[in-house]
Amino acid sequence: MPSIQFQAEADDIFRQHHAWLRSRLTRHVSSHSDAEDVASETFLQLAEDGGRSEIREPRAFLTTIAKRILIKLWQRQDLERAYEDTLRHMPEAVALSPEEHSMLVEAICQIDRALAALPQQVKTAFLLSRLDGMTYPQIAEHMGISLATVERHMKRALLQCVRCAP
Repeated sequence: MPSIQFQAEADDIFRQHHAWLRSRLTRHVSSHSDAEDVASETFLQLAEDGGRSEIREPRAFLTTIAKRILIKLWQRQDLERAYEDTLRHMPEAVALSPEEHSMLVEAICQIDRALAALPQQVKTAFLLSRLDGMTYPQIAEHMGISLATVERHMKRALLQCVRCAP
């Protein structure tokens, strides 16, 4: 549990730097609401830190946290754009309801977060299998690795996805 001293320090940091951070973020995102969301998430992560980090330069500290959040936001937006592009090329009969669409985007983002922790070769093997429909022997040939290595990569990727599932 954070100390009372840290809570007071975090409150001071919020009062002194929230407007500055939101203004700075507005230059890097597409809307004011995105800037507010990233600023809010930044201060939430500061509060969750609970005083474990020594904050000598609050603006630099907040900028570091906000950059991490921005990268995740941009990755999610890239995924959503790719998904939307794929949907535009699908026949209408296959179109999803807004609820299905939202659930699918969230599932894709969860898989992306799970795969982010894996080495590039493991991710590549998984994506070649799941997105391109390649068989394990085709993946082995394409990547120049053994069939046994492809099987290990796939097992590792699938286990990671299961671990990260809600």
